[in-house]
Amino acid sequence: MAGLKVIDCATLFAGPVVASLLGDYGADVLKVEHPRGDSLRSLGWSKDGVPLWWALAARNKRCVTLDLSKSEGQDIIRELVRDADVLIENFRPGTLERWGLGPDDLHSINSRLVIVRTTAFGQDGPYSKRPGFGTLAESMSGFAAINGWPDKPPVLPPFALGDGVAALAGAFATMMALWWRDTREHGSGQVIDLSIYEALFWILGPQTLVYDQLGIVQDRAGNAAPFAAPRNAYRSKDGCWLGLSASAQSIAERVMRLIGRDDLVQQPWFLDNSGRVQHAAELDEAIQGWVGMRTADEVISAFEGAGAAIAPMYTVDELVHDPQFIARESIIRVPHPRLGPVLMQNLIARLNQTPGHVQFAGRDLGEDNHEIYSKRLGMSAQQLAHLRENQVI
Repeated sequence: MAGLKVIDCATLFAGPVVASLLGDYGADVLKVEHPRGDSLRSLGWSKDGVPLWWALAARNKRCVTLDLSKSEGQDIIRELVRDADVLIENFRPGTLERWGLGPDDLHSINSRLVIVRTTAFGQDGPYSKRPGFGTLAESMSGFAAINGWPDKPPVLPPFALGDGVAALAGAFATMMALWWRDTREHGSGQVIDLSIYEALFWILGPQTLVYDQLGIVQDRAGNAAPFAAPRNAYRSKDGCWLGLSASAQSIAERVMRLIGRDDLVQQPWFLDNSGRVQHAAELDEAIQGWVGMRTADEVISAFEGAGAAIAPMYTVDELVHDPQFIARESIIRVPHPRLGPVLMQNLIARLNQTPGHVQFAGRDLGEDNHEIYSKRLGMSAQQLAHLRENQVI
């Protein structure tokens, strides 16, 4: 994607990660922050004053500061979008329009610009004006209500799940918009309305359809699944937790034969998932009894030999040493000017001809102001000093 110019004006996680994913494959990403800095710079962990979440989410991005609420800042962003391909923002609906930077204004400058508008609830509807974060989407989408145990409160994820899912959907939508633009004789840019709650809602499966047709409301079921069995977490003799899934009929049969319970395979109810779900407790008891008598290594080795599916429930200090992660370079070391080489996730998808690359971790606030404003826009030292004095940059 070399040559594709992306302007990331969004904050925190969902919108910025859309830009991160594009940057992983070579897009020229310019991170535009308010002079006080993106809130992600102060969120979570840091080392020696370096925000670690920022180092990941802002990788492959050049960083400039700019206050878009000021007229001089608005003039500068107008200049930057003249030759840009994508602009990503997550202001409350109506904010860009109030600043004279709405889609109509930006498309009058650059008709080929793809504008990604990321919000919790979308650009319209009764909730569109509300402030919102991924947590609200995780609550409202139906995710939290089915996560956890039935006798305990709903459980929110301990990471930015809604934002991450929305970012993946947003990157896909951006590429669709670019493809549409570039395969038409007079292709133009368009606006992508990306709401976090809808992205997460989509991946929750057929809950809406099940409710509509059967009147069933899915409840919390812990590690079990209401649609497949056996499927649960089981503890080995040496205290390790293992996640097992046997939603395919052949795998379910292999699991039960491996643990010496061919008698259960012969039961009429074992012929499909719906029958096995009704007897999930019986299956869980048999599997846990077998797993609990063996070490995790013994269990994994036996399952591998039988062609059945099970995996350890890793913590991060364990997964960084796993041979699968190492062999596929799922984790890589990326240079950081102050911390040295740091570990982080590699690219998600492996394209055999355009594999992508992580060049550097997230940069310091305004690190690229001089390069962008002086070299790209031709501003003088006096102009830059004026902008700094007036807190525009």
